[in-house]
Amino acid sequence: MENIAIKRIYEPAAVTDGYRILVDRLWPRGMKKEDAGIDKWMKAIAPSDALRKWYHQDISEWDVFRHKYLLELKENPAVSEFLSLIKDHETVTLLYAARNEHQNHALVLCEFLQTS
Repeated sequence: MENIAIKRIYEPAAVTDGYRILVDRLWPRGMKKEDAGIDKWMKAIAPSDALRKWYHQDISEWDVFRHKYLLELKENPAVSEFLSLIKDHETVTLLYAARNEHQNHALVLCEFLQTS
């Protein structure tokens, strides 16, 4: 799974993005669907509502969030569809809306893919 990129959805789409998957549970604020340039929206692969809300209350708990999200992914039935999509495409870009480029669930998801 070498050709997986991570990108904020607010950045312009590029040909080099390949297959673009939005991995957020909620639609990104201010983004029109026709401008998003996504191929697939995988809401079910995102952190659960409870985990997402917990983390947004205290973003200093990054390591705990990361651990809990990895545990959720191991039990998530949407992972098999997600892995199939990735295997079916040479290049995949995971799209997220979070402002923090260094601590977001797309990074954890990419880490999960590298160990799967």
